[in-house]
Amino acid sequence: MSIEREPGTRSQAELSAAAPKRRGLWRHRDFMKLWTGQTISQLGDEVTQLAIPLVAALTLEVTPFEFGLLGVLQFLPFILLTIPAGVWVDRMRRRPIMIGANVGRAVLLTSIPVSFLTGWLTLWQLYVVAFAIGCLEVFFDVAYQSYLPSVVERDRLVEGNAKLEISVSATSFIGPSIAGFLAELLRPAIAIFFDVVSYLGSIVFLILIRRPEVPPQPHDPATGPRPSMRQDATEGLRYVLGHRYLRYIAACTGTLNLFGNLGGAILILYIVQQLGLTAGTIGIVLSIGNLGVLVGALLSERVGRWIGIGPTIVWSALFSSFSLIAVALAPREAPVPFLIAGGFIGTVTAVIYNVNQVSLRQAITPDRMLGRMNATMRFIVWGTIPIGALAGAVLGGVIGLQATIWVGAIGSFLGFLPVLLSPVRSLKEIPSSEPA
Repeated sequence: MSIEREPGTRSQAELSAAAPKRRGLWRHRDFMKLWTGQTISQLGDEVTQLAIPLVAALTLEVTPFEFGLLGVLQFLPFILLTIPAGVWVDRMRRRPIMIGANVGRAVLLTSIPVSFLTGWLTLWQLYVVAFAIGCLEVFFDVAYQSYLPSVVERDRLVEGNAKLEISVSATSFIGPSIAGFLAELLRPAIAIFFDVVSYLGSIVFLILIRRPEVPPQPHDPATGPRPSMRQDATEGLRYVLGHRYLRYIAACTGTLNLFGNLGGAILILYIVQQLGLTAGTIGIVLSIGNLGVLVGALLSERVGRWIGIGPTIVWSALFSSFSLIAVALAPREAPVPFLIAGGFIGTVTAVIYNVNQVSLRQAITPDRMLGRMNATMRFIVWGTIPIGALAGAVLGGVIGLQATIWVGAIGSFLGFLPVLLSPVRSLKEIPSSEPA
C-alpha cells in the first residue's frame, strides 16, 4: 500500500536528496580564521606553561613553597573571577574581549624577558604576571566558548569543537618539545617571547573575522532598573542548576575532576619514586599518551552521530575512569605500556566527552545567557580541582601514593552516574529547543 500525495508535491526523501549538501567547516572562512588564530595561541601557551616554571626553578632558584605558590596564583583567578567574567561576557561583544585579553597577555609576558635582559627580574614580578595573566585567561576562555555559536551555526558546533580539539592535540604533542628546545637554547625567560608573538598572530586572525557578532540586547528601561552584577550572576547560577541537562553535566564533570585530580596530584611523584622512571622517559610517555587527544577529536563527532549525543556523554564519562586504573595497575618491572594506555584512555575519552557536552551546552543555551552559563559551569567543575589536588596530597602522605591513585580511580566511577540517571542519557541529537 502506498501513501498518496497531492500532485506536484515531493516526499521528504526527495526533498533531502534535492537539497544542496552543506560544505564542511574546512571551507568556512571565518571559522578557519578563528581556528588558525587559536592554534597559534595554543602553541605559544604550551611554551609559556613550561617556560615560566623553568624561570622560577632555574633562573630565580626558588624554594619548593615559592614554586608551589606560583601554581596557586596561576589558578586562583579561575575561582575568583569566573562568575563575574560570565556577566561581563553577556553584556558585551565577545570578540573584543578576546582581542583585549590577548593584547594584555602579550604585554604582561613581554615584561618577563625584558626584565631578565635588564637584570630586574624578581619572583614578585613573576607572581604578579602569573596572576594577571590568569585573570585575562578567565575572560578569554569564557568569551571564547561563548563566541563560537556566533561564527558557526548551532547544528555544526560539534564539528567546530572537534576541529578545535585537533589543535589541542597537535600543540600538546609538539609544544613541550619546542618549549624545552627554546628554553635550553635561548634561556627560559627569552623563550617566552615565542608566546608573545603567538598572541599577536591570534589577534590578527580575530580581527580578520568578517561575520558580524550580534550585540547584546540593550536594557529596556520600561522593564525596570538594569539588573546588578550580582543579580545577573545569580540568574546564571540558577539557570545552570535548574536546567534539566546542565545540572547533571556539571555534577558529572565536577565529580570526574575531583577524583581525577585526587589521583593526578601525586601522579608524577608516584611515577618517579615508585615506578622509577626518568624525566626523559616520562616526557615520552606523556607525549604518546597525548596522541589520544587527536584520536578523540577525530572520533567525537562520529560517535555522537552513531550512538547519540547523550549516550556518548554517558559512556565517555564512564570509560574515562579506566585511565587511573591503568596507572594503578602498572607493574614496576614494565610500567610504560600501562602508563601510555592510561594516558591514551584519559585523553581520548576526555575529548569525546568535552566536545559533545560543550556543544550541547552551547546549542541549548540562549545567546544572552551563554557567558554566564559557561562561567557558572567553569566555576562548578573547576572548583573541585583544588579540592581534589589537596585531598590527593594529604592522602598520599597518609596511605601512600599507589593507594591514593586507587582512591582516585575508584572514585572516578561515580562521575558518570549523574548523567546516566538523568534525561541526558536519552538524547539522540542536540535539541532544537531550549528546555530548562
